[in-house]
Amino acid sequence: MAYDADVIVIGAGLAGLVATAELVDAGRSVLVLDQEPEQSLGGQAHWSFGGLFLVDSPEQRRLRIKDSRELALQDWLGTAGFDRPEDRWPRAWAEAYVDFAAGEKRAWLHRRGLRFFPVVGWAERGGYDAGGHGNSVPRFHITWGTGPAVVAPFERRVREGVARGLVTFRFRHRVTGLDSTAGAVDTVTGETLEPSDAARGTASSRTVTGSFALRAQAVIVTSGGIGGNHDLVRAHWPERLGSPPRTMLSGVPAHVDGLMIGVTEAAGAHHINRDRMWHYTEGIENWDPVWSRHGIRILPGPSSLWLDARGRRLPVPLFPGFDTLGTLEHITRSGHDHTWFVLDRRIIGKEFALSGSEQNPDLTGKSVRGVIGRARADVPAPVRAFMDRGADFVVEKDLGALVRGMNALTGEPLIDEAGLRREITARDRETVNPFTKDLQITAIRGARRYLGDRLIRTAAPHRILDPEAGPLIAVRLNILTRKSLGGLETDLSSRVLTAAGEPLPGVYAAGEAAGFGGGGVHGYRSLEGTFLGGCVFSGRTAGRAAAKAVG
Repeated sequence: MAYDADVIVIGAGLAGLVATAELVDAGRSVLVLDQEPEQSLGGQAHWSFGGLFLVDSPEQRRLRIKDSRELALQDWLGTAGFDRPEDRWPRAWAEAYVDFAAGEKRAWLHRRGLRFFPVVGWAERGGYDAGGHGNSVPRFHITWGTGPAVVAPFERRVREGVARGLVTFRFRHRVTGLDSTAGAVDTVTGETLEPSDAARGTASSRTVTGSFALRAQAVIVTSGGIGGNHDLVRAHWPERLGSPPRTMLSGVPAHVDGLMIGVTEAAGAHHINRDRMWHYTEGIENWDPVWSRHGIRILPGPSSLWLDARGRRLPVPLFPGFDTLGTLEHITRSGHDHTWFVLDRRIIGKEFALSGSEQNPDLTGKSVRGVIGRARADVPAPVRAFMDRGADFVVEKDLGALVRGMNALTGEPLIDEAGLRREITARDRETVNPFTKDLQITAIRGARRYLGDRLIRTAAPHRILDPEAGPLIAVRLNILTRKSLGGLETDLSSRVLTAAGEPLPGVYAAGEAAGFGGGGVHGYRSLEGTFLGGCVFSGRTAGRAAAKAVG
């Protein structure tokens, strides 16, 4: 039987596009299959904020940030906590990825047209000791143009491949099986779905109109993770993170269903670390949703007072932006699925950013005027829209009214006004001196020693109950599903491995389906800005390895 292409790529997200671009550069023919319509090309990356993890970059050096490959690897390993026999390949991928981030990554992306916002963000600050979780220095580089700008150069190269006759897209093709000939996977089978004009990210029809069987010398699985499939999220939920939340928002569209990982596993692949996952604790319901249960993540500065459902401060170091999964574990063991930020106009105007390309029209549209306007605004327009229309926001002039609004929002009188007033007043007293025993105030002052935070991300310490800083604001925070940290086990050539540790002939994997490399390059936690870069690095590796194998 003849082959339909040299390589079949399953999944037209960022990792799939990068892999395909590499195959095109090598002169290989490629079939790209995706169950969604063409308007969803680029997958989750399109919706992203465009953050990329870079080490010792020119942007860092301009801000007097001293970073190094050694410090970044220390942070990565302290964050990942690799402790399982199956972490052999994930750890090898981690070291390779840090080398990439500290080496050619920025120059390689720059040659493809990517540019970066000059202020480097400081995500996942940790708050433990030097060997523990977190970024020791700011490393979150925002792509100028956000997620769409990350996708664009690879989409352009793939479409050039289409024009050259090397690439064929097959949208609305849902893969249900991988079959072998003489022990090597060479056939992809599945169902064709009816055409759909569903807008990007919205639910598309699942009506089956036929079937297909396509053959190639190699298959690359880049189908993404499980974040849109709440049943799978709950099935894989680790006991160490408490009980799965009863209600969750979705940070990704429903088509991020994880089903292709199961298909590959059925063909002999080893799926490891499936209990490692990355969900956010600062989710708010989108007032203008694209998909069902559409949530947006707040990217907070360090100053909001973080309270549990009963109005008690979260323990040290669970401050905004410090330890996502540590906070998640605390919440799931509290008996409630939500928490609160309590803050004021001064803090929200300086510190709130919203994740997502559509929530940052100035950066996404590459508008210098828009960025300047955001910096000068009392409250940025996207944040103001949530204050005015968001279901999770309470805005009031005095604390009593704020508490009544919070209790009305949850339908339970969980917050006691007198207790919350004592909590805030005690915190406020700690702001009047340059020294304090309150470690969150210490963290705020430490953040403001970094120029980027002082300019655009961290408000000066002040009393939250100061009327001049008002009105008061409470934001109900929900659990927001997002990423799979485990995945298909792969070696450093992106070859998918079996449970015996041998390559599954003909099969490669990249992106979230491969745990962004190795089946879990992040270990238990992430340093942020590492997901898009993981798609790029593993997609590039898979494309180059497959191109060489079929040459």
